Amino acid sequence: MIQAAIFDMDGLLIDTEPEWQRMERDFVKKMGIDAKPEHQKQTLGLRSIELIKYWYHIKPWPDPDFEKTEKEFNEGMRKYYLSSATLMNGAMQVLDLFKKSGLKMALASSSPMFLIDTFIDKFTLHEHFDIIHSAEFEEFGKPHPAVYINAAKKLHVPATTCLAFEDSFNGLLAAKSAMMMAIAVPDPKHFDDPRFAIADLKLKSLTEFGEKQFNFFNGK
Repeated sequence: MIQAAIFDMDGLLIDTEPEWQRMERDFVKKMGIDAKPEHQKQTLGLRSIELIKYWYHIKPWPDPDFEKTEKEFNEGMRKYYLSSATLMNGAMQVLDLFKKSGLKMALASSSPMFLIDTFIDKFTLHEHFDIIHSAEFEEFGKPHPAVYINAAKKLHVPATTCLAFEDSFNGLLAAKSAMMMAIAVPDPKHFDDPRFAIADLKLKSLTEFGEKQFNFFNGK
């Protein structure tokens, strides 16, 4: 039986991945880099600082200021959260299902806390999550499992009894490396990526997760 559900945020609950990728393309273009789709595929689910360093290692630019660039990235995304970002289809359906179940719930995101707080405030989700945890407090971000392991610790449940929801392969790998059960909800462009075979279940949308799937993972 599962004791807790742990959710990623960007691309899973809130429709921000296209904007993250647009910002990423604009940034690397300024640095004289052509952002190939296969490269952007590798950065999905990473912390913004790791995304920036990823591109720097592909083609270094002079006088890099990683901290300043990270702040610009995150502030640009905060503005998008407030102005245009919407919930993903099925997000409230799944969150309400787990809230009704009485199971513990957590948010474990690569985004910094101020973006997580912006998300929680905008959609008034304060009552849905027992804890929120950002990978900014970890030495390593996803695909390292630390953010998931410590989210489970904060919930006071074994990681093996947690069900994680992810949209990126890096996030999915983090959850599985933490020994959690994991559901993948990939972007349609990446749905057929064979790497998602490590998921316990793959969905086209959160709208596909209901009582039947809940009961399956909860051993009913």
